[in-house]
Amino acid sequence: MDYDIKDISLAEKGQLRMEWAEMAMPVSKLIRSRFEEEKPLKGMRLSACLHVTTETAVLMRTLSAGGAQLTLCASNPLSTQDDVAAYLVKELNLPVFAIKGEDSETYYTHIQKALAFFPNLTMDDGADLVSSLHFIALEKWEELSPSVRNWAKGLPPRQKKEIIQGVIGGTEETTTGVIRLRSMERTGVLKFPIIAVNDAETKHFFDNRYGTGQSTMDGILRATNRLIAGATFVVSGYGWCGKGLSMRAKGMGANVIVTEVSPLRALEAVMDGYRVMPIDQAAEVGDIFCTVSGNVNVIRKEHFLKMKGGAIVANSGHFNVELDLGGLREITLSQRKIRDFVEEYHLRSGQRIYLLGEGRLINLASAEGHPSSVMDMSFANQALAAEYLVREHQTLTKKVYQVPPEIDQEIARMKLLSMGIQIDQLTEDQEHYMTSWEKGT
Repeated sequence: MDYDIKDISLAEKGQLRMEWAEMAMPVSKLIRSRFEEEKPLKGMRLSACLHVTTETAVLMRTLSAGGAQLTLCASNPLSTQDDVAAYLVKELNLPVFAIKGEDSETYYTHIQKALAFFPNLTMDDGADLVSSLHFIALEKWEELSPSVRNWAKGLPPRQKKEIIQGVIGGTEETTTGVIRLRSMERTGVLKFPIIAVNDAETKHFFDNRYGTGQSTMDGILRATNRLIAGATFVVSGYGWCGKGLSMRAKGMGANVIVTEVSPLRALEAVMDGYRVMPIDQAAEVGDIFCTVSGNVNVIRKEHFLKMKGGAIVANSGHFNVELDLGGLREITLSQRKIRDFVEEYHLRSGQRIYLLGEGRLINLASAEGHPSSVMDMSFANQALAAEYLVREHQTLTKKVYQVPPEIDQEIARMKLLSMGIQIDQLTEDQEHYMTSWEKGT
C-alpha cells in the first residue's frame, strides 16, 4: 500500500485520540452501524481531500464500513494530526498522504496521489481536489502544480478522459469550496454533480457558528497565551463563522469590531451589539485580527502599516489568501519565529506585527479544529450525502445541489435522540392548518 505520512509508530496514540473523539460522535456511530449491514457504498472508489483529524478518522471508518475503497489526502498543509494519519494507515490500511507542515510541492503531490486513485466519488474541503480534476479535463496545464501537471500529462489519452468521466459525484465541506464550485457551475465547466454539505442547516448553523467560534479562539489562545478580556478584537466577515467567532470573543470580554462588505450582514452585526467599520479604520485600533470571510486580500499591506505595534493577525477562513502575505513581506525589515505558530514581522515603519500559523487556518494549525460533537453532524452529512449520490446520481445533472432536506432533518433527529431530548409532533389539526389556505382566524 502506497502512503506518505510522518511516522507510522504514532498509530497507537492516534487510535486513542480517535476513540476519545468518537465518544462525542453518536450520530456517526449510528450511521456506521447501518452502513455495516447495508453496504451502500460497495464498489465505490472515494478520494477524500479533508483535514486529517480525529473526527475525519471517524468519518473514514464510517465510509469504509459502507463498503467504499478510500484514499485520503490533506486539504491544508498545517491541519494534519500526524498520529491520526498513522492510525489510519496502520489500523485501517487506508492510503493516507498527509504530513503536518508539508510544503506546497508535497501538498500537491499528495493531491496527485488522490487523483491517481481514479475515484468514482470525491469528498473535498476547499475544492482543491475537484478543481485539479477539472483543470486536467480542460487541459489547463498552467493552473496545475508541477507534480499534478507532470503526472496528468503522462497519462494515456484514454485515462485522461476516464479520470473525470468515472466520477459520479462529489461533496464539498466548506464555504470557500462551495463558492468555487458555484463559479464552475455558472461558467458551465462543472463535469459532475456536487452536494454542498457546507450549506446543510445541521452543518453551517453548528459547525460554522459554534465549531469555528470555539476552535478559532482555542487556536489563538494556544498560539499566543494572550488575555482576550479588554482587547479590541477585529473580526473580518460576519457570515456564520464570523458570527460564532464574534460571539466567543465577546463572551471572553473582548471589545469586538466587525468589518463587512455586505450591508445586510453589517446591519446584523450592529443589531447584535458590535461596532462596525471599514478595515481601514479597524486596523488602527485592533489588538487581535482574524479573517473569516472566504475572500482574498481582506487585510492588505496598507492595513498592516496602520496597525499598532504588537498587533496579532490570524486567519480562520479556508485559505491563507485572506491575508496579503506578499504585501506584508514587502514592508518587512526582518522576520523571525518567536514561538510555535507565531512569526514576528519587524516592519520598515518600526512596528512589530505577529502572524499566527503562517496565515493558515489557526483553529487547525495550532489547535485541533472543531469539537467532535459538532463535527459529528458535519460528517454525518458527508456520509449520507455520499450514499445519496450513489443511489441517485443518474437523476442528477452537473450542478451544485443542496443537501436533501430529509437528510438534514434525519441528522437533527438522531442528534436529539443521542442527547436524550424529545420534541413535540404536530397534531392532525395543526398539520391541516399549516398546509391549508382556507384556515384563517
